[in-house]
Amino acid sequence: MIFNIFKKNQPEKNPQKKEASRGSGLFDRLKQGLSKTRTHFQSMFSKLLGIKKIDDDNRNQLLRALLLCDIGPQTAEFLICEAEERLQTGSAETAQEAVKQALSETLSPSSTPWTLPNDRPVVLLFVGVNGSGKTTTIGRMSHILSQQGLRVGMAAGDTFRAAAIDQIKAWGDRTKTPVIAQKPGADSASVLFEGIQAAKTKPFDVLLGDTAGRLHNKTNLMRELTKVKKVIQKQIPEAPHETWLVIDATVGQNGLKQAQEFKKSTDVTGVILTKLDGTAKGGIVFSISRELGLPVRFIGVGEQASDLIPFDRDKYIDALLTVESE
Repeated sequence: MIFNIFKKNQPEKNPQKKEASRGSGLFDRLKQGLSKTRTHFQSMFSKLLGIKKIDDDNRNQLLRALLLCDIGPQTAEFLICEAEERLQTGSAETAQEAVKQALSETLSPSSTPWTLPNDRPVVLLFVGVNGSGKTTTIGRMSHILSQQGLRVGMAAGDTFRAAAIDQIKAWGDRTKTPVIAQKPGADSASVLFEGIQAAKTKPFDVLLGDTAGRLHNKTNLMRELTKVKKVIQKQIPEAPHETWLVIDATVGQNGLKQAQEFKKSTDVTGVILTKLDGTAKGGIVFSISRELGLPVRFIGVGEQASDLIPFDRDKYIDALLTVESE
């Protein structure tokens, strides 16, 4: 169901049964991966059961729960005001329903699932700070895409960290994906140029481009991303088709600051959140959507390659708010 955005049309036996099984499995993994964040959300949500008005007491409880999940103060206040308005106008009958609607509205930038463009080759560029899980995310994407029968290549554009080149080569061996790489310290734009050339001649359906991890407050490093994009566009004017910012969810509101700076310096088109399984700060999803208008495209909820899953706002909210029966 979720991975069909990549799949070629192939007849399947009992497709409805297979899709239901796959969807159920993904939802269970999502709930498990969000277990730390869910604790705060479920505690808050269960207290709103049957309540038809948000008074000062439950308003403070709601605000505290949202802040504990690392939804920033501005977004938390927005969510509560939205919920109150929905109760007043009658568009929601209970506080639970109003909060759920407000959360869904906040994630409206992610309302439409991402689909792979029809262009070939599709160039996906990944940016982010050191330690965000960017290179691992690229490896996992190569795994997902290759499993769907797509011809994938990876360009090891993080040339400042020798381990990143070795890491992406290891993923290439693991997924049988060609890797375009140069020596450590080489010009990142040169690696991407070579990657585009390979993507056009091999050919690849998708080229995954790594870039050097950089601090979001280092202007000179951020400018290098502009150079990389210009080199890519000389070969394919409409590329990169997506520029995804990879954020470590465990950094919480600092991830929002990263996104703000990257968005200023380069044309970020979406966000990938990693390490959601290791934090109670999954509320950062709502802050990024509300304050930056950026869609969340993928989330990492575990250590396995298959634990990078496409973001679905309805399933994400359901996973956070579903109160387990005793």
